[in-house]
Amino acid sequence: MSAERSDAVSEPGTGPRAAETATVPAQRTTGGPAGTGEAAPKERASAFLSLSRVMIVSFLRDRTAVFFVLVFPLMFLLLFGTLLKGAGSPHAKVAQVGAVQVLDAIQGEGRAELEKVLTITRTDDAADALAKVRKGDLDALVQQGPDGKVELRFSAADQVRAGSVQGIVNSVVQQANQAATGRPAAFTLDAVQVEDNSLKPIQFLTPGLLGWAVATGAVFGASLTLVSWRQKKVLRRLRLAPVSAGSIIVSRISVSILTALAQTTVFLLVATTPYFGLKLTGNWWLIVPLVVCATVAFMSIGLLAGSLAKTEEAANGISQIIVLPMSFLSGSFFPMDDAPGWLRTISDALPLKHLVSASQSVLTRGGGLSDALPTMGGLLLFAAVLTAIASRFFRWEDV
Repeated sequence: MSAERSDAVSEPGTGPRAAETATVPAQRTTGGPAGTGEAAPKERASAFLSLSRVMIVSFLRDRTAVFFVLVFPLMFLLLFGTLLKGAGSPHAKVAQVGAVQVLDAIQGEGRAELEKVLTITRTDDAADALAKVRKGDLDALVQQGPDGKVELRFSAADQVRAGSVQGIVNSVVQQANQAATGRPAAFTLDAVQVEDNSLKPIQFLTPGLLGWAVATGAVFGASLTLVSWRQKKVLRRLRLAPVSAGSIIVSRISVSILTALAQTTVFLLVATTPYFGLKLTGNWWLIVPLVVCATVAFMSIGLLAGSLAKTEEAANGISQIIVLPMSFLSGSFFPMDDAPGWLRTISDALPLKHLVSASQSVLTRGGGLSDALPTMGGLLLFAAVLTAIASRFFRWEDV
């Protein structure tokens, strides 16, 4: 507690401010038989609830803030969800399990043409390859049995890629059969989808845009609020008031978490409508603790930006510089699979990338605690480190 606050409370007759705060010690010492120990927790709870209510009412009254936090991200979901409903990239990633004669026989110019539409990775582990197809890391796997049957196991998450893979492999099989003219067909194709027929691109679009919305709301909310409170002397008043710093911090975090959970609810309600057709997996509820941890992590970024900035314009600019590149590099809008290796390395170091991946896993890929817990731990560790850095630059007042 500062020297100003201490003087104001201990000398009740020195001025108007002191007169207002002089009653606080009396209330704390007469709260019951236990004195300060019994009254202090009630006062802290009352301060926390009052601050939280004021922050929520202030947020709801700011129509611009409500629009950019709740409505604007939802517009992106509606836009991309509609535009990409039946779209996708024709280039696909395929695992070749063992020897597949119809593929191995294609060499030279034909092989070069095939690799323009298929990225073929050789492996001997069929179970691992199938798991990657189910998880979305691969679009399909191809293997050939001793009877000449070519088995194709594909993902229909992207309907265009699924159709492209089937058409390409079927064409390869037909060409191999034509080469054996005059004899019975040497090869047949058995194509089977690994997921439910109802799976749609919205399964991958929703987690990415949700992660971007949570990150944007937390970063901008923390940075702009901190600068605004400092400029309007709110931080100075709170510092002098009989309210602990812990109550202020917990109130701010709680309001941000409630806002992020409201975003999540709106996103899931819209995405699961019949028009978009999002299908949630059994562990979808893990998105709640993920969003809570992510909000704390991204608020630490906003805290650092707000501590460094002296004006709201500067805070907005710093936040934009951080959030926009991170959103594009984290797979929120489009996958990073085809990006250069050095760019994917940068992507892997960003907290939003891990939030998006974990959200996809628990919402649409059947992931569980083993997918969510490492991400939650990493986000909280990130928040602790960045908060410690931001505390070195934090200022109660402009100097």
